[in-house]
Amino acid sequence: MPDFGALLGSAERSACHLEMRDSYGEDQVFADWRAALPVERPEAYDLQEYAAWAALVRETVGRGAQVRRARVVSEPASAYIRWEHAITGRHNVALGEQVRWLPRSRASDLLLPGNDPWLVDERPVLFHWFTGNGEWVGHESTEDQAVVKAVAAAFETVWERAVPHTQYTL
Repeated sequence: MPDFGALLGSAERSACHLEMRDSYGEDQVFADWRAALPVERPEAYDLQEYAAWAALVRETVGRGAQVRRARVVSEPASAYIRWEHAITGRHNVALGEQVRWLPRSRASDLLLPGNDPWLVDERPVLFHWFTGNGEWVGHESTEDQAVVKAVAAAFETVWERAVPHTQYTL
């Protein structure tokens, strides 16, 4: 099983992530946002995980690799998705990620993977597994070319239909 940091750190051209859940659990930043407390910057919480992620994305983008994230979301959006949308500009986009949003109603005719994948340079696919309430529980990796091609095709179709973050409103 490849280490995720090493996998993303190996990206030469692209790292693509397809997110298809309406919730990914709860952390302190999300809890504060739900409680209507001011949440200016996730990094202000000194979250070690965020700092490591930020460094990894900046380094990956700095090498010239594109980091693209496509989110398939229900409308009206869940509280989690509303929070994610509120912080995406200063959290993901500010790091160099490109982010797009696709309303689930515009994805009915698409064949999408059953789990959220990361695809790096169109070689290994890393699928993340989550519980019903959005807690991460593990992952699996495959280099099976049929799976890699199917995930790449699904991601590109979602990407083409999706709305850029700066244009998507909830």
